[in-house]
Amino acid sequence: MANMSVQLVAVERRLWSGEATAVSAQTLEGEIGVLPGHEPVLGQLIEGGVVKITTVDNDTVTAAVHGGFLSVTGDGVSILAESAELAQEIDVAKAREEAGAQDADVRARAESRLRAAERSS
Repeated sequence: MANMSVQLVAVERRLWSGEATAVSAQTLEGEIGVLPGHEPVLGQLIEGGVVKITTVDNDTVTAAVHGGFLSVTGDGVSILAESAELAQEIDVAKAREEAGAQDADVRARAESRLRAAERSS
């Protein structure tokens, strides 16, 4: 089976990089699935989206992603997020509490974190 190089990077740090067999992400145009050999594309990630990466070991890396871009080239996939959190790092209790916040941005980020945590379990 073919593989591709994938990097998931946020402004503050690199969250994951390695070889993968598939990537899915939510862009302004809709959800996109990327397999090795995909045509080059550039997409803007939605605020409060979820990215899933299927590694070559058939593990899944799931992250809550807030803004940024997805770039697919002949060399692989780069996910460049304004901010992102790996699902296993998410404090679910705190995210549930923030999901009821009055501030729409805080609420959207909390809901994204909850979706990422849910999809990883």
